[in-house]
Amino acid sequence: MKIEGDWLNGAVQQVFGLLESGDHRVFAVGGCVRNSLMGVPVNDIDLATDALPEQVVTLGQAAGLKVVPTGIEHGTVTVVVDGQGFEVTTFRHDVETDGRRAVVAFSDNIETDAKRRDFTVNALYADRTGEIFDPLGGLADIPERRIRFIDDAEARIREDGLRILRFFRFYAAYGNPEAGLDADGLSACASNLAMLDDLSAERIGAEVRKLLGVSDPAPAVSSMETSGVLAQIMPGAVAGPLAPLVHTENGRQSRWIRRLAVIGGRAVSDRLRLSKQEMKALDAIAVILEDGLNPKLAAYRFEADRAVDAELIKRSMSGMIADDQIEQLADKGAALEMPVKAKMVMKHVSPGPELGALLKRLEDEWIASDFKLTKAELLEIAAR
Repeated sequence: MKIEGDWLNGAVQQVFGLLESGDHRVFAVGGCVRNSLMGVPVNDIDLATDALPEQVVTLGQAAGLKVVPTGIEHGTVTVVVDGQGFEVTTFRHDVETDGRRAVVAFSDNIETDAKRRDFTVNALYADRTGEIFDPLGGLADIPERRIRFIDDAEARIREDGLRILRFFRFYAAYGNPEAGLDADGLSACASNLAMLDDLSAERIGAEVRKLLGVSDPAPAVSSMETSGVLAQIMPGAVAGPLAPLVHTENGRQSRWIRRLAVIGGRAVSDRLRLSKQEMKALDAIAVILEDGLNPKLAAYRFEADRAVDAELIKRSMSGMIADDQIEQLADKGAALEMPVKAKMVMKHVSPGPELGALLKRLEDEWIASDFKLTKAELLEIAAR
């Protein structure tokens, strides 16, 4: 089988030519091949080769290219062409694994390299012409949109516990929801929940962000709940509200923070290693929902995105339709600015708590008028 058309741009073709000039084999591998075959946009192009890392460095530098030893101890260097970086990794096989990291040895065998990967759809290789090399039979899983561990699912998971979360994420992004998850893979994930405890919060958080950011993560998250995975990484989180939210979003941008807000969970900041900005967003959504703020007021208090997030969640819980007015109201609210400033009313009260109380009263009056009171009207109220 062959990927049709000019599937690789000129920059990566230059890297192919560079390695082939040294009589080395080189292939595009993994996501770029999978996505090309599935008709999904390709974001990154990774290359695999029988050239040793030092040989890649030598060839790249001899061609006048920038070469960065990003992971040279694991066989990966990044070759930069016209500002684009391409990771080039030597064929490898695992010598030792502990569930989090692996000790690898270099190889010149493409099948050996394929066997250390996670899923069959990620163990596909293609040369510069688009000719597919399928060492492990993953090509048959592409049209079926089947996410299947390579060989024994238990063994793949024991090599790296993160593959449990990747299994659900890849199913959410590429799988066939009508067919469901691969039974062997799901069983292996449920049998190895303890391996998730050894993963860092950074790695778990990165996977959860990606999972919740796909078009419809609801079926995958539901299966995570049923298998015990969700409770293991996010105690207290529930999958149930996610499907109604995705339905209510009705094709809107998939914001993972909105989906996280609706499934909940205890101590998610620590468990997912959220940033201060991400926690601020979650807290804002919670306050808007708790106080029952409309999108316009919510956007004024916080920001437009959080107002939209909260309104979509609220509507999904009540089965209401989400129309375009949500964004329009939020944009209007975010653009609002209190007409009266402190210096305009200082003559009426003493500085400090009295001034603060007056400004608060004026703002409350302004909000109660649906932001219609003018500066002159507010100043008149202040003078009373």
